[in-house]
Amino acid sequence: MEIYLMLYELRVYHCLPGRLPALLRRFETATIQLFEKHGFRQVGYWTVSIGESNQDLIYILQWESLAEREKCFAAFQADPEWIEARRMSEEDLDGGIAYSRRNPILTCTWNSGSLFLIAPRI
Repeated sequence: MEIYLMLYELRVYHCLPGRLPALLRRFETATIQLFEKHGFRQVGYWTVSIGESNQDLIYILQWESLAEREKCFAAFQADPEWIEARRMSEEDLDGGIAYSRRNPILTCTWNSGSLFLIAPRI
């Protein structure tokens, strides 16, 4: 059995004032299911209770490789269901939902624990 390091993508969406509920609704009704359809491993989702902005959605995705990430995102972004869900969620919002996004790719350090560091390659 080959062992390899997992990659984690920390995605942070900074929403325009008052638009976080629209983004959360889109994730609840479309994005999460489409991520599952296209093979995304979703670690978790958070909003900010105390901190700089309470208009942020933060989530983490897990990847075996950058190639896997590219393949999954390409399929997701080309999916007609996603294109329509995005259009519908932003239809009445001049300027869209988020004003910025960041998404660093992270590699675990030695003290992250075995659940986060390695996985068997099948």
